[in-house]
Amino acid sequence: MGSVVEKSALIICGDYMEDFEVMVPFQVLQAFGVRVDCVSPTKLPGQKCFTAIHVSLGFEHYSELPGHLFTLNSNFNEVEVECYDALVIPGGRFTELFSVDERVLSTVKAFAEAGKPIVTTCHSQLILAAAGLLKGKKCTAFASMKPLIELAGGIWWEQPGITSPFDITACLKDGNILSSIGWPAHAEILKTLFESMGARIHTTKANSVLFLCGDYVEDYEFNVPFRALQALGCKVDAVTPSKKKGETCVTAIHDDEGAQAFSEKRGHNLVITANWSDVSVYDYDCLVVPGGRSPELLVMNDKAVTLVKEFTEKNRVIAGVGQGQWLLAAAGVLKGKRCASGDGMKVMVKMGGGELEESKGCVSDGKLVTAVGWPALPSFISHLSKLLGLSLSFE
Repeated sequence: MGSVVEKSALIICGDYMEDFEVMVPFQVLQAFGVRVDCVSPTKLPGQKCFTAIHVSLGFEHYSELPGHLFTLNSNFNEVEVECYDALVIPGGRFTELFSVDERVLSTVKAFAEAGKPIVTTCHSQLILAAAGLLKGKKCTAFASMKPLIELAGGIWWEQPGITSPFDITACLKDGNILSSIGWPAHAEILKTLFESMGARIHTTKANSVLFLCGDYVEDYEFNVPFRALQALGCKVDAVTPSKKKGETCVTAIHDDEGAQAFSEKRGHNLVITANWSDVSVYDYDCLVVPGGRSPELLVMNDKAVTLVKEFTEKNRVIAGVGQGQWLLAAAGVLKGKRCASGDGMKVMVKMGGGELEESKGCVSDGKLVTAVGWPALPSFISHLSKLLGLSLSFE
């Protein structure tokens, strides 16, 4: 899924940046051959930044929960703006600190002067204001940023009709400035960023993809491929047997914090987009089963197991990540298939008749795609896109 022309992007990171707003562009851009360097002015490659989960829990204001530890892969002091094609600045509280860091502001100004795309989400428009880049620019952000944008000489724009975070879909582009309220708009953010970087999306047909999930589905394993496929023009739905369209599922984030097993914390909420009673295998080209603990719930539900079997019988593309292979094994999907699996699923894959590919993070075998877990999502998205006849090239 690599590009004709090699592209690269820079992400400026800091402690308590929004978890999705760094990881989604980081993994999706890599899935399509873009080199992504992640830097922070006070940290070195290999060091980590704390991230934050911003989610509505029923209070007047959104809540902030602890997210993943995000590992930096490059050195801020070695950044050469001319080596990059785009800049991404996630939202989050770190932007307040960096808005008075002259090294950060100088870097952002250099991207602007070169006319390169700059992506801002939620609160990171603060850095654009501090760098003097908003004068005369139409811009959107989290609503509390309106006074700042207007005081900085910007023109405030707000997506109409928003009644909940899940209504947020817009990414506004004015010249090289791309702005959005936040992570729920990632599909449009990614699409606009791809276009701004000279990308062309190639597809052999329209695709519809169904995600089968439940409470405590793995946060990244649902959201990253969900948004990536939307950005490529797919119709994407999320469904669970026990909830109706418009209801939410809670997600779980799993991270390596030095214990024998990954830690688990509460993640973002996701919205169910289709009623179970309305789902038909004939309406979809692909079924994706993310991991987390939801497959353990779904494997006890005959309706969920039957749905997986129906996708198999109709020769649809089926994809499982991490613990998602629990459900695929129960439905007989893995029998005789080469599979990628993390340690936690190796016994289940073997009992389901699968053949383990020990050294691979993601494996395709016929119309089945499996991945060990969220660290392999760039490869997973690349494999899955290929099976769906989707590709992306840069000019």
